[in-house]
Amino acid sequence: MDEIISVILSAKENDQDVARVHTGDPSIFGSIAEQIRKLDSLNIQYEIVPGVSSFTAAAAVLGKELTLPEVSQTIIITRISGRTPVPERERLEILAQSGATLTLFLSVLHIRAIVERLTPYYGEKCPVAVIQKATWPEQKVVVGTLDDIVSKVKGKKFPPRQSYL
Repeated sequence: MDEIISVILSAKENDQDVARVHTGDPSIFGSIAEQIRKLDSLNIQYEIVPGVSSFTAAAAVLGKELTLPEVSQTIIITRISGRTPVPERERLEILAQSGATLTLFLSVLHIRAIVERLTPYYGEKCPVAVIQKATWPEQKVVVGTLDDIVSKVKGKKFPPRQSYL
C-alpha cells in the first residue's frame, strides 16, 4: 500500500489527478479503510466510485439469482481464516446454520475443507461454482455440487483470490 500512496502523493504534488482502480468492490476485502485513513492524514481528497462486486458479476455469468423465494433470502459474504483470522462467531459452520447463500472470497486454496464443513448443512447436491475473473474474456468457471466440486477444480490452477457461490 505504501507504493500506491506514494504514487497518489506524487500526483498531488504535481497537481495531477489520479485514479486508484480496484478489481471488484473496493469495500469488500479491499483494504479501503486503511487507504482512507492514510489519504485523510495526508489531506488528500478522494472520491470512492463503486464498481460491480465480483460476487454479483459471478452470479450474472452463471445466469443465477442469489436469492430465491422459499430457498434463501439472505446472502452472506465472508471468507475462511487465512492470513487474517475470522472471529469465532463467524466460523463457516455457524454461518451455514442459517441456510443462506454463501459467497466465499479468498478461500479457493481451502476448497476441500470448505466442502467438508458445508456439506452437513447444505447437503452433497448443493450447487457450487468457483469463478475466476467473472465477466473478463479469460474468465474461468467450474460448476458442480458440494459432492464433486473438489475433483472438478483439481488441476485448474485457480489463484487464491477467487469467489465461490
